[in-house]
Amino acid sequence: MNDFSASQKHYLEGFASGLAALHQFGGPAGADAPSGPDAVHFAAQQRTVDAGGKLVDQEKWKQAEHPFDAYTRLKGQAQADQFPKPDDNFRWRYYGLFYVAPAQSSYMLRLRIPNGILTHWQLAGLAKLTTQYGGGYAHVTTRANIQIREIKAADAVKVVEAVQDLGLCSRGSGADNIRNVTGSATAGIDPQEIYDTRPLAREWHYHILNDRSLYGLPRKFNVAFDGGGCIATLEETNDIGFQAVHVRDAAGEEPKIWFRLVLGGITGHRDIARPTGVFCKEEECCGVADAIVRVFIDTGDRTNRNKARLKYVLDKMGFDAFLELVEEKLGRKLTRFEEAQVEPRALPDRSAHIGIHQQKQTDLNWLGVALPVGRLDAAQIIGLSEIARDMGDGDIRLTVWQNLLISGVPDGLVAKAQAAVEALGLDWRATTIRSGLVACTGATGCKFAASHTKEDALKIADYVDGRIAMDSPVNIHLTGCHNSCAQHYIGDIGLIGAKVTINDDGDQVEGYNIFVGGGYGESAKIGRELWPGVKSEDCPAKVLSLLQAYLQHRADPSESFQAFANRHEPDDLKALAMSV
Repeated sequence: MNDFSASQKHYLEGFASGLAALHQFGGPAGADAPSGPDAVHFAAQQRTVDAGGKLVDQEKWKQAEHPFDAYTRLKGQAQADQFPKPDDNFRWRYYGLFYVAPAQSSYMLRLRIPNGILTHWQLAGLAKLTTQYGGGYAHVTTRANIQIREIKAADAVKVVEAVQDLGLCSRGSGADNIRNVTGSATAGIDPQEIYDTRPLAREWHYHILNDRSLYGLPRKFNVAFDGGGCIATLEETNDIGFQAVHVRDAAGEEPKIWFRLVLGGITGHRDIARPTGVFCKEEECCGVADAIVRVFIDTGDRTNRNKARLKYVLDKMGFDAFLELVEEKLGRKLTRFEEAQVEPRALPDRSAHIGIHQQKQTDLNWLGVALPVGRLDAAQIIGLSEIARDMGDGDIRLTVWQNLLISGVPDGLVAKAQAAVEALGLDWRATTIRSGLVACTGATGCKFAASHTKEDALKIADYVDGRIAMDSPVNIHLTGCHNSCAQHYIGDIGLIGAKVTINDDGDQVEGYNIFVGGGYGESAKIGRELWPGVKSEDCPAKVLSLLQAYLQHRADPSESFQAFANRHEPDDLKALAMSV
């Protein structure tokens, strides 16, 4: 192998080890079966090969060297100030590290924060890490999570370990793993909630962290717990959603708390999680989720990354057959109720994530802080941690709406806390447009994005707010690519990045395809495309025209934008927008 480079030698050695691993259980009858936590994945890969399938590169990379066995090499690359080749770029995502070139020649680190709740001292510690190892800022994400960006190759291991020193971690937050677990942002403080999701999110979080067999799935996997509070968790956009509900087991009995199981959400692939008829007790949720993931390990597609999510297993197999396999894993039947036995849940408040709101605890409030498309600089992060420490209960609660809450603010300190937020250049107030504005990282920091979503989102807000006053909630979501991190399909107005051809020579500029009529919760729906190929510079005016048409032509002031958009055919809606 002397004629090969070091990287080529590494690839060939890894490929050989992967073949050896396969041969271990693909040989003659009587050969030893694979053992250890990775065995279920090797077995699923081999079934794919035996059936004539061709494993995708990511599956081969997992065979060749498990990422958790490669930490020494990650350290070696950091010491040599080297960024990874594609196979290791995939592996290092198991540690939460994403090499995001060519958008930025640096790493992004994504964390794990169960239920999106962290302490004031953890937040202050993260602020220090953004300046010590990153670009001096952080992004709050649509999974109630935090990203640190612009990390040098030499600092990769340092920042991973420094996050662990704070009692947080980034393990499994990328690649083919179970991502950050979300829960109700107001868990434990919400007068409306049915159940405090914090214990369930914590249990599932540690269950994942301490079981290696739950890493290396066919594709990424999302799980959410919604307690029925006033801030939506968007659990219907997850592979698994648990919804707290009151169920009457029999006529005349007092209702009990159960969790409705919904499966198969993946809005980037135009699907929303559907009810299964299955309900779980709180103590059953973790075990049921584990069994579902293990059936996915066995049955997920390892030959096509575009068809590797749980949705496609359910589409192919059907819910009933899939749940039978789950029952086999559990060794028992799942509990089922008719929907008629389920009491209706209170609707979420679309403005509850911004401003001051009374908690269930007497004389205490949460303060929702508006973040401009989820971005915070280090000074703002430190300032928010100090407000939480000195004027709240010490917790910071991230939401799926790319903002945060400071909880436990006494009535007597509300005005002081509000003023302190304003002094940071932030606000606890927001217009209807800005409170519902969601944008992914975009082309500034993501190689997949076709447009600069965060910058364009702020341009839309500036343009619209200066020309119209909305009197009902509207969500505008901008996402840069078909991964749909900003979930454009469920926005009242959704924009997905696209390259727009502007002349016969084929020259292209940044732009968007615009969708309308999406929704979540009780109004969950995938939006319809209205305008394809709109240049970025033209999007603010397009959005304004839609909102003006809504205000002029809605049936009455109570009609939502979603209802208005969906009672018109696309051509009619475009005509209304053009007429204002």
